[in-house]
Amino acid sequence: MPFARFVQPGRVALVAEGPLKGKLVSVVDVIDQTRALVDGPGSGVSRQQIRLNQLHLTKFRLKFPFTAPTRVVRKAWTDEKLNEKWAESQWARKLENKEKRAQMTDYDRFKLSSARVKRNRIRTPVFKSLKMKAARNGTFGKKKIPKTPVKKPRTKKETSAKKPAKK
Repeated sequence: MPFARFVQPGRVALVAEGPLKGKLVSVVDVIDQTRALVDGPGSGVSRQQIRLNQLHLTKFRLKFPFTAPTRVVRKAWTDEKLNEKWAESQWARKLENKEKRAQMTDYDRFKLSSARVKRNRIRTPVFKSLKMKAARNGTFGKKKIPKTPVKKPRTKKETSAKKPAKK
């Protein structure tokens, strides 16, 4: 089955555009092929109709009867602790990080860039050594890399007899 999220009563959605952008709503009823009746008592959205192409469906779904009044939707919203679940979700964290990045100043971007450089200078040699170690063991890459032979320390040759000096 290609689709896992359907427009159905109780489906929680994120408003993608318009004055309610970024707020969570719950679908109460499907009006027609392009519109739905939504209500968001936990996010401050009053009951209204909205176009389906303005909604992003989430994985959350509330259990309440078809065309339930706002008080029933609010009770289901609070019983499911939907605001806390949404705040813990990966999607909400990504939106929060996107908002933080949009609020950054030039100096903040510079500090972030320099911190990345410092991190990568520490991380790169460690990664390369682990990569070589794995390649030598045959657990990384296509070919098994032979270990490099241990080099003998260089020593001076002993001269037993000195050559006579030229006259």
